[in-house]
Amino acid sequence: MNDSTLERFHYDNKIVKYFSAATIIWGLVGMLVGLLAATQLFLPEANLGNPYTTFGRIRPLHTNAVIFAFVGNAIFAGIYYSMPRLLKTPMWNSMLSWFHFWGWQLIIVAAAITLPLGLTTSKEYAELEWPIDIAIAIVWVAFGANMIGTLIKRRERHMYVAIWFYLASFITVAVLHIFNSFELPVSFMKSYSGYAGVQDALVQWWYGHNAVAFFLTTPFLGLMYYFLPKAANRPVYSYKLSIVHFWSLIFLYMWAGPHHLLYTALPEWAQVLGTVFSVMLIAPSWGGMVNGLLTLRGAWDKVRTEPVLKFLVVAITAYGMATFEGPMLSLKNVNAIAHYTDWIVGHVHIGGLGWNGFLTFGMLYWMWPRLFKTTLYSTKLANTHFWLGTLGIIFYALPLYVSGLTQFLMLKEFNEAGRLAYPNFLETVIQIVPMYILRAFGGVLYLIGAIVMMYNMWKTAKQGVFQETEEDQAPALAKAYNPSGEFWHRAWERKPVFFTILATIAIAIGGAIEIIPTILIKSNVPTISAVKPYTPLELEGRDLYIANGCVGCHSQMIRPFRSETERYGEYSKAGEFVYDRPFLWGSKRTGPDLHRIGGKYPDSWHYYHMIDPRSMSPGSLMPPYPWMATNELDNSDLPAKIRTLQKLGVPYPEGFDQDATADYDAQAAKVVANLKEAGVEVGPNTEIVALIAYLQRMGTDIKQSSASNQ
Repeated sequence: MNDSTLERFHYDNKIVKYFSAATIIWGLVGMLVGLLAATQLFLPEANLGNPYTTFGRIRPLHTNAVIFAFVGNAIFAGIYYSMPRLLKTPMWNSMLSWFHFWGWQLIIVAAAITLPLGLTTSKEYAELEWPIDIAIAIVWVAFGANMIGTLIKRRERHMYVAIWFYLASFITVAVLHIFNSFELPVSFMKSYSGYAGVQDALVQWWYGHNAVAFFLTTPFLGLMYYFLPKAANRPVYSYKLSIVHFWSLIFLYMWAGPHHLLYTALPEWAQVLGTVFSVMLIAPSWGGMVNGLLTLRGAWDKVRTEPVLKFLVVAITAYGMATFEGPMLSLKNVNAIAHYTDWIVGHVHIGGLGWNGFLTFGMLYWMWPRLFKTTLYSTKLANTHFWLGTLGIIFYALPLYVSGLTQFLMLKEFNEAGRLAYPNFLETVIQIVPMYILRAFGGVLYLIGAIVMMYNMWKTAKQGVFQETEEDQAPALAKAYNPSGEFWHRAWERKPVFFTILATIAIAIGGAIEIIPTILIKSNVPTISAVKPYTPLELEGRDLYIANGCVGCHSQMIRPFRSETERYGEYSKAGEFVYDRPFLWGSKRTGPDLHRIGGKYPDSWHYYHMIDPRSMSPGSLMPPYPWMATNELDNSDLPAKIRTLQKLGVPYPEGFDQDATADYDAQAAKVVANLKEAGVEVGPNTEIVALIAYLQRMGTDIKQSSASNQ
């Protein structure tokens, strides 16, 4: 072809470099915070003696940092590198690219500030408050607009498989984020969820499961389909398998969220749907794994010497392991063993450390030297990183599987007299402390590996010359193109808008069928006449409980197992949660379930337990909260909270917002009097008084003999 028929253009490598550098930096920060959280599970004193670095507050900081900062920036680096090259055109709008970069970094900084301050919605992977949610939506839409604009002005007629996954990720994350973030603001950094109780739980885990699917999985599958063939110098094994993989995966994933809520108060039909579609997910997931591994046919000899391929092979293998384990965990008999235990944490980190972490490392090792027009500084250091990371994953995950099984066996065991063999939850905690130490050691190895990579990347950049723009040329896209006998999917790939609409329909069906009936059909959430809204003091106490991240260690959901009802009390009913905004069922028990804690102990017990947990529970791993006995609670926004909840349908009497402070004071005086009788002097407006009021309310609305459904 003559040069005169070609159009010249360039790729922007600078935006790729910035996103790649952000990935490395935020990755180290997120891993370091995770290591601090892991250390606190066997050494509570590692909270550094202040509220901002306690486990409940830094755990969501860790998850947000590694998911949205480390993995998020890696996704954007990979897309901004691969998409222009696949479409033979620069990104549509450079200003949007930089708006996306700086906007995303500012969102991460906002998360790093607000979460340690206790400004949180407490929803898993969606803890950020409403102003940051709005910023996320704006930046995400800018990213998507840039992608679609690039697609429209492409010079390559057909969309390669990687771009299918990029598009589906953009659409689905936008839908998930917007619907899960329906909340009504109280003030600048406080809001209440638009959903309550069972409905909130379903929407949250529809979001939570699919945030894993469409933020941690589908964009990385797109990156796999681009970088693995590049690194192996082989074409993708099967085009038709990639079609089946893509469409079945995005359709089935959206139904699977309820498997996080098996045996809970969620309607049984929704649990069954979640289980059925979760089991079916193994087929497309393993289809993707097989397509990836078979792409290496004829190139396996390179795996021994090429660190990039080592990382990618282990990443794809970890993806296969995690996507086999996920469907298995959705079976009710397996879920009964694993849920609320450390097994789930191990499962999540096989995916996070193995699939996301290793694919990111492999991508960076391949891409970074090319940005600087040089070779990798040290293959030996990259191989060292690989083995440190691999050992880190093993030392991290295996102890957690042992820990999870230990928890299950001890918590379910009954003695010959028919009573619980280990009635005190703390007995199980003490047994698994060695596993927590090994887990932290695994985290240290993984972090050291990442530091080695950062050094290798820095030295690689120093020895090369950064190429800010990369020239390329390609023929313009011909307008008229109607081939006869074209494969049907090839025709779809020529029509990005049509393709996007089809993908949107595919991802919308499952969520709509599960969520709409749960919200609109009242019989899905039977009400209980005895359940009343929280008093103003209890409401403030609940908000404190949320701010301190207590739900990260304690569930409020007693499942209908004999072992749980014997240990905690009557199993939880759907109607008990109608005023819970947000729901607080939890996803992991590092401490006992608290749904029936109300009235079990005197106020003074809770006081001493918060000041020094080990004084009430010898051997406890809970950090002390002495500042709660002296910190004054700012309840100036209490009337605004009442008005907001009234708008959301909570039946407080008209004008109650004007009486809320008086009601608060009256109940606080009773708690103070109870404490004084036990020899404890505390001010009525301290945080601990409100927290005690909430703890004493939990699970007291119904009794086993008098629960009545309406």
